[in-house]
Amino acid sequence: MSVPATRLRVLTDAPPAPRGRYVLYWMVAARRTRWNFALDRAREWAEELGKPLLIFEPLGVGYPFACDRFHRFLLDGMADNQAACRAAGVAYYPYAEPEPGAGRGLLAALAESAAAVVTDDTPAFFYPALRRAAAPQVTVRFEAVDGNGLLPLGATDRAFPTAHSFRRFLQKALGEHLLLPAAEPLAAAPGRARLPAGVTRRWPHASAGLLAGDPLALAALPLDHSVPPGPLRGGAVAAQERLDAFVTERLDRYGEDRNHPDRDGTSGLSPYLHFGHGGAHQVFARVAAAEGWDESHLARSTAGSRTGWWGASAAAEAFWDQLVTWREVGFNGLAHGRRWDRYESLPPWARATLGAHAADPRPYTYSRAELEAAATHDPLWNAAQRQLVREGRLHNYLRMLWGKKVLEWSASPREALATLLYLNDRYALDGRDPNSLSGVLWCLGRYDRAWGPERPIFGKIRYLSSANTARKVRVREYLERYGPDG
Repeated sequence: MSVPATRLRVLTDAPPAPRGRYVLYWMVAARRTRWNFALDRAREWAEELGKPLLIFEPLGVGYPFACDRFHRFLLDGMADNQAACRAAGVAYYPYAEPEPGAGRGLLAALAESAAAVVTDDTPAFFYPALRRAAAPQVTVRFEAVDGNGLLPLGATDRAFPTAHSFRRFLQKALGEHLLLPAAEPLAAAPGRARLPAGVTRRWPHASAGLLAGDPLALAALPLDHSVPPGPLRGGAVAAQERLDAFVTERLDRYGEDRNHPDRDGTSGLSPYLHFGHGGAHQVFARVAAAEGWDESHLARSTAGSRTGWWGASAAAEAFWDQLVTWREVGFNGLAHGRRWDRYESLPPWARATLGAHAADPRPYTYSRAELEAAATHDPLWNAAQRQLVREGRLHNYLRMLWGKKVLEWSASPREALATLLYLNDRYALDGRDPNSLSGVLWCLGRYDRAWGPERPIFGKIRYLSSANTARKVRVREYLERYGPDG
């Protein structure tokens, strides 16, 4: 078995059905045909049972914050997956729901003819509830596979309170989990499955217009059309192009450039990781190949240091700390922490200091509508908010300032968190993601420590100001690019 047992979870503990017509991969989170442990597992079952593989990728319209921006990005990915499956001779069924609830019963109909069913296991967004609702509909072997990060979620049994504590655990445990999924799993996938009779009459394939990017086809769906598509194309092809460009053009200066908005030296991969069009293993392997790195480079020290443990260049180590430590501590928290997206999940010290200063006078207060419209007195904050609304992304460094100022300008810390989650989840292509959630809650003390001196409003929460940020990092061109007329 090429998929580690620590990545497998049985949802329906039943044997495979010998008379099943295919093995079904219900693709919901790892929306790609490469570097995908769940697809590896589905292919393994297909080979073992001598059945063809059917990849089913649905897209509903009733998910929270459903809008043109997210839908277009997801549909780009479905078009790429359709092309990849067609080239490999593998059956692919893309379904785009025309109205809320129209897809009800489709999974059960497909599972009824399946020998076994495999899906993605992620703690993010509404997917846990989706799996819970699906399990009673599947009477054959039903497995969920964790391909979220380099460290399997099952390798830990608790939520780590800080990035440092999680990094220490990683340095002790990651070496035994560095098995990668297949780069090209479809190359060995057995024959082409046939859909059950009548399924596509009731639930037609996603239209050619939707997959091709026809604006009229998208406009016909019941989505929030006030959040338009951004400039980034979604899909596995664009994800690979973005990864290649980052490694060849920006990786060597990542440590120096990533915090400067004018240089835009970040990887730009977070939307693709969020929607599953690229995977953490794929990104890690691409950087490792460029570095000439293998596991023998790992240091023996497990002290939790940010540098030196990987045995790679300073730039690669800085990037891997973001890709592995900071990204995966969010998945760890969401998998093992109760109500991890709620105010009550903040560390006790953070809630105590925010509570002690909740009634402090605010020099400025803004409504959610004013913040959404970037109508504050602060040009740098406004520029960051405009980038979020226009493009669906925030520069990584400015996201910290963006969140801190909302805390400062809101009537209460709870209101600040609600506003931040609303703005981030409505507009950001990487919103609704464990990593994105970590970034928002970090602004209120998550994964941080108490800082002095104690300040009004913030208490012991780490403080950031626009003036200090503008002195530390280069923002002149950024302010011009995302000005009112940019």
